[in-house]
Amino acid sequence: MRGLYIHVPFCLKKCPYCDFYSLPFSESRAEEYKNAVVRNLARYNNEQFDTVYFGGGTPSLLYKYIAEILSNVNYTLNAEITAECNPESAGEEVLGELKSAGINRLSIGVQSLNDSELNALGRKHSAEEAKNAVLLANKAGFENISADLMLGVLNQTERSLEQTIDELCRLPITHVSAYLLKIEENTVFGKKYAEIADKLPNEDFQAELYLAAVEALEKRGFIQYEISNFAKSGYESRHNLKYWRAEEYVGIGPSAHSYYKGKRFAVKKSLENFLGSEFQTEEITDEFPDREEERIMLGLRLCEGIELTEKITARLKFIPREYYRISGGRLSLTPKGFLVSNEIIAELLS
Repeated sequence: MRGLYIHVPFCLKKCPYCDFYSLPFSESRAEEYKNAVVRNLARYNNEQFDTVYFGGGTPSLLYKYIAEILSNVNYTLNAEITAECNPESAGEEVLGELKSAGINRLSIGVQSLNDSELNALGRKHSAEEAKNAVLLANKAGFENISADLMLGVLNQTERSLEQTIDELCRLPITHVSAYLLKIEENTVFGKKYAEIADKLPNEDFQAELYLAAVEALEKRGFIQYEISNFAKSGYESRHNLKYWRAEEYVGIGPSAHSYYKGKRFAVKKSLENFLGSEFQTEEITDEFPDREEERIMLGLRLCEGIELTEKITARLKFIPREYYRISGGRLSLTPKGFLVSNEIIAELLS
């Protein structure tokens, strides 16, 4: 069964490291956007989805419209329905509306529980506000809560990271997404890279932080199942697993991507175009994906790995043993291997 992704292109403020498509929030534009989403969903009336994911941007800013959008989605009884939110937009009213609309999984942009690190990231919330958002979500009835965690940020040390993870794992969360900070060219950080380069941890220290995070999270019961994702048993993100297992999904909204009926396509990065068109403008990105290449590239992001073939086995002699595991006829990468996964994948595909 397919998944559904809805991109919400609004934020209260653009974070200096963020490369996702988003614009300043506007109430009038939010209603126009909702109407455009509903128009586009009408094309998929015959599809039934078992996962729905509101990403962004900051989807919780659209809390008044989520119920109406979901009323136009044909989803299964046990569907996983996720909405991303930031602590500053996760008050009691917002959380209550999201819960009654049908959202059953929240992804909260915590990033850090250290105020110095949050300030360096340009976040609008404090560590205390982030913790309070998780507690309020739990009080509102959410039992499946994921927290985003940023690794390798300015001012971060192994000790501060361990403290954040310790505090985070004491909260009622079920999932952690831990991402290494990447400086993208078209972001604020990217444009002033020369000013901040000497304050950023080097690659070796980033690697140490990543390995420390893997160990600290697993010690606290959050088992790694993908390069950047950790979950308590049974709480892996069903929607994101579709991406990594090369299963099909539909994307709605400016900049959203789809893999549908064997083709990959993307929506134009333009809110104006999305609002002004009867249906979103989609551009084919890959009409005939190479299934074997996808199997390797996406499957090796997962701890479950991929099935071994003779060709892959022959290439393993060029890869250091500490970077991979073989079990039950499957190949998977170790945490150290995940750090150099692009190089390993390139070697396996050569």
